[in-house]
Amino acid sequence: MPREGASSACVCGVRRGRAVSVCGSGAGRAGRGKASSAQGVLAVGAVPDSHTAPFSRRTERDASNWSTERLKSLLLPVRVEGEEGACEVTEVSKLDGEASINNRKGKLIFFYEWAIKLAWTGTSKTGVKYKGYVEIPNLSDENDIDEVEIHVSLAKDEPDTNLKTLMKQKGAKKIRDAMKTYISTLKTEFTQGMILPTVNGEHMETTPHVAPKAEDRKMAASSSTATSQSKSIGVKIPTCKINLKDTFLTSPEELYRVFVTQEMVQAFTHAQATLEADKGGKFQLMDGSVTGEFVDLVPEKQLVMKWRFKSWPAGHFATITLNFTDKGGETEVCLEGKGFPASEEERTKEGWQRYYFEGIKQTFGYGARLF
Repeated sequence: MPREGASSACVCGVRRGRAVSVCGSGAGRAGRGKASSAQGVLAVGAVPDSHTAPFSRRTERDASNWSTERLKSLLLPVRVEGEEGACEVTEVSKLDGEASINNRKGKLIFFYEWAIKLAWTGTSKTGVKYKGYVEIPNLSDENDIDEVEIHVSLAKDEPDTNLKTLMKQKGAKKIRDAMKTYISTLKTEFTQGMILPTVNGEHMETTPHVAPKAEDRKMAASSSTATSQSKSIGVKIPTCKINLKDTFLTSPEELYRVFVTQEMVQAFTHAQATLEADKGGKFQLMDGSVTGEFVDLVPEKQLVMKWRFKSWPAGHFATITLNFTDKGGETEVCLEGKGFPASEEERTKEGWQRYYFEGIKQTFGYGARLF
């Protein structure tokens, strides 16, 4: 059984023979001593402020069976072609390991560790077939996805062939992409319903279709508890501009996907969302509390959208531009917004910083520095 203790800033414990600690919005680990990044232990939700808050409540979900099926479904379709011929994965011959997720006081901690062996077949342009193996010994929450080892070999007595090089290059890249998708879906699809809201550090059980708690969730996700304003279309109100900047420990490609993928939006907002990630496409987030429209989309570079909170005067939208800049292993996001009700300036800034930026970091680990 894990041993865990907590203060106002940390959750500590032992898992699979190694010590684990998660502190604040980041995380630390002592164990096999290998540094990790956003694919490691991930923290979701706020840590209680009280120095005496008990950490007795925990929800644990075994993700091993789901992971086994998900990994097979992602790895078996791998196929690559080149001048030499074609290579494809034909069998997942070994898939040993485990995966689980712990929820403590609204904080999710992910554990996964897999040793995988695949069989592959290559077919040359002349029709000659070659067989080989792919071994992946360390798909683990301790390793960044780019650190995961992928060893490609030919079966015993097979003659050397350029198809092995094709599999080591293009094939290994597709296999790495498949594992990356597994980790992403583990954090989104499988965790639905595990992220529970907290109020002043106290755990709240969520029950579907209970209006008061749904309203709490909407209000927590909104940029503010807005003051009542006129609903008349055409009413003139003072507006302001907002500028925010933050850094995320991921690539521009991955961070851009978070904002335009429905399942990922639902994960970091902890609420239902619908969106059409196309120019002119509509979106509705946080159970309808936020609505808007995509004005322009430049993958990995920029998102422009019309955005409004439901308590604003009817028909009034702010315009938000998100610019993504690659900073070499990190991504800087600059938010430029105009047309926000002046009375909502500070609350809106705080809402975006806390419920968007911090929510994304905590849900997907993009703010966690692991040691």
